[in-house]
Amino acid sequence: MLVKRPHDGHILPTPLLCDMRRQFIVFDFDGTLADSFPWFVETFDQVAERFEFKKLDRSQLDAARMLDAKQILARHGIPLWKVPAIAAYMRTLMQRDISNIPLFPKVEEALEALHTRGIDMALMTSNSLDNVLRILGPRNAARFRDFKCGSSIFGKGSRLRRLLAANRVAREDAIFVGDEIRDLRAAEHAGIAFGAVGWGYTHLNALAAQGPQETFACVDELVTKLAADH
Repeated sequence: MLVKRPHDGHILPTPLLCDMRRQFIVFDFDGTLADSFPWFVETFDQVAERFEFKKLDRSQLDAARMLDAKQILARHGIPLWKVPAIAAYMRTLMQRDISNIPLFPKVEEALEALHTRGIDMALMTSNSLDNVLRILGPRNAARFRDFKCGSSIFGKGSRLRRLLAANRVAREDAIFVGDEIRDLRAAEHAGIAFGAVGWGYTHLNALAAQGPQETFACVDELVTKLAADH
């Protein structure tokens, strides 16, 4: 089935969620499962000093949550060639502060409910595997079929395709659940559905304007919507 992206009329080969059996859920991590945005805000200026880009204007945080990743880079004067080094440094800082970064409330219960219903889950993130496993904990980590960590900021689309191929999952049976516009673009690139969460880095209104196949206003809806037919 073809889906028309509302903002430019482009036709995408992405299946509608209502036609899916939703057998394979790929989760983003930061801002989707892990509540790392407060840590990100607290750490931003330290990273800005090290890599010489514009510091965070906290009075504009809400407006920034309406932007995509490339717009945020432009706003702070961050060239693309610096992004890999910045991302690596932030992963190191997060490792230092890992005890201060929790899962969102009810995420553990949602993962358990989805797993109990026999839905396979994977995780795709630019964060490190070590950070992910430490925040998830062994019990939650055991519920995932596969992990793809350390992906480049704008490289999730190709890795999503490889993830589906490695796990022998058809595109129509998969959905990528995330909190940023770049996550939605990655799902489009991979030809799978996208589910936008309303509690992460990007404001749900900004995500909804891009035409996701599903939206989740609260964590409980991960179960009520994704496991509705299980």
